[in-house]
Amino acid sequence: MRRGFRPGAERKTREPPRTGTASTTPEELFRAEEASTSSMLMQKPPSRTDVLKSLDTVDDPDTVEGIPIFANEWIMTHEHHAAKTLGIGKAIAVLTSGGDAQGMNAAVRAVVRVGIYTGARVFFVHEGYQGLVDGGDNIREATWESVSMMLQLGGTVIGSARCKDFREREGRLRAAHNLVKRGITNLCVIGGDGSLTGADTFRSEWSDLLSDLQKSGKITAEEATKSSYLNIVGLVGSIDNDFCGTDMTIGTDSALHRIIEIVDAITTTAQSHQRTFVLEVMGRHCGYLALVTSLSCGADWVFIPECPPDDDWEEHLCRRLSETRNRGSRLNIIIVAEGAIDKNGKPITSEDIKNLVVKRLGYDTRVTVLGHVQRGGTPSAFDRILGSRMGVEAVMALLEGTPDTPACVVSLSGNQAVRLPLMECVQVTKDVTRAMDERRFDEALKLRGRSFMNNWEVYKLLAHVRPPKSKSGSHTVAVMNVGAPAAGMNAAVRSTVRIGLIQGNRMLVVHDGFEGLAKGQIEEAGWSYVGGWTGQGGSKLGTKRTLPKKSFEQISANITKFNIQGLVIIGGFEAYTGGLELMEGRKQYDELCIPFVVIPATVSNNVPGSDFSVGADTALNTICMTCDRIKQSAAGTKRRVFIIETMGGYCGYLATMAGLAAGADAAYIFEDPFTIRDLQVNVEHLVQKMKTTVKRGLVLRNEKCNENYTTDFIFNLYSEEGKGIFDSRKNVLGHMQQGGSPTPFDRNFATKMGAKAMNWMSGKIKESYRNGRIFANSPDSGCVLGMRKRALVFQPVTELKEQTDFEHRIPKEQWWLKLRPILKILAKYEIDLDTSEHAHLEHISRKRSGEANV
Repeated sequence: MRRGFRPGAERKTREPPRTGTASTTPEELFRAEEASTSSMLMQKPPSRTDVLKSLDTVDDPDTVEGIPIFANEWIMTHEHHAAKTLGIGKAIAVLTSGGDAQGMNAAVRAVVRVGIYTGARVFFVHEGYQGLVDGGDNIREATWESVSMMLQLGGTVIGSARCKDFREREGRLRAAHNLVKRGITNLCVIGGDGSLTGADTFRSEWSDLLSDLQKSGKITAEEATKSSYLNIVGLVGSIDNDFCGTDMTIGTDSALHRIIEIVDAITTTAQSHQRTFVLEVMGRHCGYLALVTSLSCGADWVFIPECPPDDDWEEHLCRRLSETRNRGSRLNIIIVAEGAIDKNGKPITSEDIKNLVVKRLGYDTRVTVLGHVQRGGTPSAFDRILGSRMGVEAVMALLEGTPDTPACVVSLSGNQAVRLPLMECVQVTKDVTRAMDERRFDEALKLRGRSFMNNWEVYKLLAHVRPPKSKSGSHTVAVMNVGAPAAGMNAAVRSTVRIGLIQGNRMLVVHDGFEGLAKGQIEEAGWSYVGGWTGQGGSKLGTKRTLPKKSFEQISANITKFNIQGLVIIGGFEAYTGGLELMEGRKQYDELCIPFVVIPATVSNNVPGSDFSVGADTALNTICMTCDRIKQSAAGTKRRVFIIETMGGYCGYLATMAGLAAGADAAYIFEDPFTIRDLQVNVEHLVQKMKTTVKRGLVLRNEKCNENYTTDFIFNLYSEEGKGIFDSRKNVLGHMQQGGSPTPFDRNFATKMGAKAMNWMSGKIKESYRNGRIFANSPDSGCVLGMRKRALVFQPVTELKEQTDFEHRIPKEQWWLKLRPILKILAKYEIDLDTSEHAHLEHISRKRSGEANV
């Protein structure tokens, strides 16, 4: 860990040396900073009492995709465990089983490298359980270099196979023999519920298997004693996202990427010919992919197994399609999960739907069955980070396990690691299937969790509820974009406008942010106005960084002129500071006393009050894709180091998360001060790396991480120090990070944020209605809607001032800083692992019973 900084603690900013300029030599800077850095001490971790006081107590259960909904409470330990010696004398085996999923390789890589970091021996088990049964060369010891260049590969490098032998006791007996002979007592299984159930059976039989092996003379008494118990930890890898216990399984986000890429491509050809497309996606027992795809592309209809359509669905579907065409749309999109059924359990196939549309409406209709393309391709940034974090936690769970510890499965709850009893999760997953088999569909939907239900409710509103023809007694709400453009802004505008129309409101859109509000660049938006906006990048409304303070008089006049009673502001840090200025302006202008809500939308992810911003995921994937290509180039030329500059202002989110997702050797950010000695250590690290089989390097630098250590300076330093050992190249990614089509995560996040914001707005307007007019002057009438840990919450902008570093335009505390040690460990730096992310075992049954009352 870097001197003077503990991730998660309060940042210590440093003035650069007065003599330091961009042309200062490394030697001069080193001498100037030597004294200041040597005195900086590690901060004391928070006490148990402090941690208890800081636990999130928000009641709102809503979440977004990729953020698990199990709002558990546990005490995170903040002690530094002797992680580097935790695995000495132990051995870990890792295998992938069942269907492959993108991101499995990231998990395997993390298990191997963190296992080696702890001092343990780590073994690959090739070809899943079949390799465990067959033994021999299928079980091979892994090295640090053997998992290099795995992050960006889809599928599973160590192979997966269906195994009938392991289902029989004789097969498990052979598997146990192979593990005992290698001294392996820790098993990490990456797969679906069937694979994890098999692992639990294996563990429950372990003592009996050892006894049989000893009786038959295949193992000695000493070997049996050394392998007296088996620890098992599961990581869920499944593109269907059908495992209860986490909102997002490894591979799901990447599968959504593949689906949306195809949907976007199909949309253009469908519009050209005025066609109806029926897309069949995977999901035999779970409709998650189909449901989120429908939200992410604005589909006209979705069929999923958990929620069969009403008996007269054929009539409703045809009416819906014809209404869409009559409003001017040139295409219809219908999404079908492969396991879709009607209320009697009869399958609803894509061909059935095509024949219905052709017969009843005469539309030119095509069917596209996506099939295994959904499993292929490069894993998304989300899946790489998810797999890496789960892999780290899996190693910790294995090495801390005891004979009394039940087999557990690792997931993420909010931004923290969670361990859940494996068989409890498996049981709830089976309960869902049983409920559907018995036609108890409402119960099946509830068992899927709050996030799944929220997706379904938003989909039903946007796809099935018709806006009222009369707007009598309605309110007028304006929507605007502020700050720099971010992918997903248009999806948020679309959702806000359409939910507002469904509620009977008059919806206005403001062009060019606060400047447009001052100039009166305002128009009314109907249902079709925002049609097709979900998948479009940038800002269709136009956006500027202008703040409102200098134009209060003109803005107040236009609020009165257009009778604006509520304002939805979608944007970045300027949207937040603009909200603060509006609160201040209320003292002078009564017209500004209207409710407003800020939806964070910026690639920098630097808006106080929210862990995530719309657009950040798209930017992160753009950086990852670029880094993949750059690493591939370096692999071809050998002995080359790339320095990549990312956006983000003073916020290091993009550099850190992209570094974790792309396998960077270092990521320089403002929040984690670094010195010339740190740069020197990084160069020395890369020099040593070039002596291995991995002859390439990747270094990320946040654009404002340091005034003096510019990208050019670091490039020149690396070039000079690497002479004769490696070549250096630099890339400034620039505004490509703000462009492109939004990812499924950003589309869905923005859609749900817009719906949530509009529901809040309607309630707040009614609450603020006094004496025939709207008058809102309380702090809670101007809020930021943000993702905090596990819930979407509204926080007054005035309360967030204390949490803001206005000089550097960042929140004072940022959750992702805790992930930086993982980045360094996976890059093979000798640092201490801060186990703040360490999680205790929890129980899904208790959380489920709590959910029922929400």
